[in-house]
Amino acid sequence: MHDIEPFYGWREHYIAAEDRQSPFYGKVYNEFTFTNKVYNYFIHPQWDDIGTESMFVKVLFVDYIEQFCIIELIGEWNDCLHNDIMFLKRNVIDKLVDLEIYKYVLCCDHVLNFHSSDESYYEEWYDDIKEEGGWICCIDTLQHVKVEFESQNIQYYMNFGEQYDDINWRKIKPKNIIIEIERRLNSQTRALH
Repeated sequence: MHDIEPFYGWREHYIAAEDRQSPFYGKVYNEFTFTNKVYNYFIHPQWDDIGTESMFVKVLFVDYIEQFCIIELIGEWNDCLHNDIMFLKRNVIDKLVDLEIYKYVLCCDHVLNFHSSDESYYEEWYDDIKEEGGWICCIDTLQHVKVEFESQNIQYYMNFGEQYDDINWRKIKPKNIIIEIERRLNSQTRALH
């Protein structure tokens, strides 16, 4: 896992460590020392610690005008043992919601497993953003992780599934990711009516 770097293709447009409003503002990264681990496995030093030993993140892009954020995740999303959603919500998301960020893309291709606890933090996050037309969307989620999400009814708070897994997000601009997700969300809503 140590050679899996967070996506760096948008660094010319946004760097969380240089954004005064970012929860990771001012962080200095050591490219030569691997100190963070997901359990016993060292991970690349560019990933950001949110306070749990099982999941790390990278805020890839924030647009304060368009009110969206794209976050890449790595590790095991373990709410059961480590309450990862609480750490993500309190240490990252709450700060962004306070800045009126209401649309969240979670890039989940490096999320290896999901172990649930209760739904309260997901529900709180959804409640924080729904009045503003906000949403949470997981993209590139591994099949067994989607099954684990569904078994715990996470779909009531976050969007995920096959319809969000073929977005080639590393090849397009952040704004176009949001446009594409919203197009798919709207077509899904129309299909339900």
